Amino acid sequence: MNLFEGLEQFGLKAQEMSNLFEDEKKNVTSVDGNKEAAEEIPTEDAFLLEKGIRCAVCDKGFKTKMIKNGRIKRLEPDADLRPRFQYIDTLKYDVSSCPNCGYTAMNRYFDHLSSVQVKLIKEQICANFKPTGKEEPAVYDYDTAIGRYKLALYTTMVKKGKTSEKAYTCLKIAWLYRGKAENLDAKDQANAAAIKECKTQEEMFYAQAYEGFMKAVSSEMFPMCGMDQNTVDYILAYMSAHFKRYDVASKCIANILQSPSAQNKTKERARDLKEKIIAEIKKGK
Repeated sequence: MNLFEGLEQFGLKAQEMSNLFEDEKKNVTSVDGNKEAAEEIPTEDAFLLEKGIRCAVCDKGFKTKMIKNGRIKRLEPDADLRPRFQYIDTLKYDVSSCPNCGYTAMNRYFDHLSSVQVKLIKEQICANFKPTGKEEPAVYDYDTAIGRYKLALYTTMVKKGKTSEKAYTCLKIAWLYRGKAENLDAKDQANAAAIKECKTQEEMFYAQAYEGFMKAVSSEMFPMCGMDQNTVDYILAYMSAHFKRYDVASKCIANILQSPSAQNKTKERARDLKEKIIAEIKKGK
């Protein structure tokens, strides 16, 4: 199992690192004067802006794509809290990658490096990094986004980042594979192999994320990756149920339902998940 397949394009070989956790709508008027609602579907680049940032490793400036938060419309998330927005998958743009030295990280972590981490990144990434030479696309397709996340994951390992950061990166990669599969026409037989591969990759990174979060909750403080304990408990409950570890899922659900700080929406999700788990257990008997 090679989690970092594809990083060779950046000049990096990561085969030896097999264990991650070892250490809008508008109105139009018809001819007869009646108003009809016509939906104008914007292109993905309408939700993006280019923001200039400075690399925390090589100190060179570059531009990266960011989401115009005021323009996006949030939709109901997936059952495991994968975020959804109308017209765009914002997950694709949550990583910044320096084109000069190769340092890559999720946006929330990009500027936060110690001097020791900078040294490690310079020695193990920058010294070997080879720019792809490809022109920056107007929008990222899923393969481009996944490649950037894998580079971020590899960077996190090199800098000896927190277990939770590695786990969260794996979770987002799994979500991206899910998004890629959803955007392939399942009715077209030509896409069958690609969809199957997406599901395989999603499951692999999902398992890595689960392992990482299970370790992180026993060794790190909250908030974790910007999430409070109730949110992490819910994600773990869902993932535990997915992997049929119903005992762990039940404990996480109990934590949420007993928590005075858990939001009503989170408790509702936890109750719904509890009912599904009970149904699955009865079905298995």
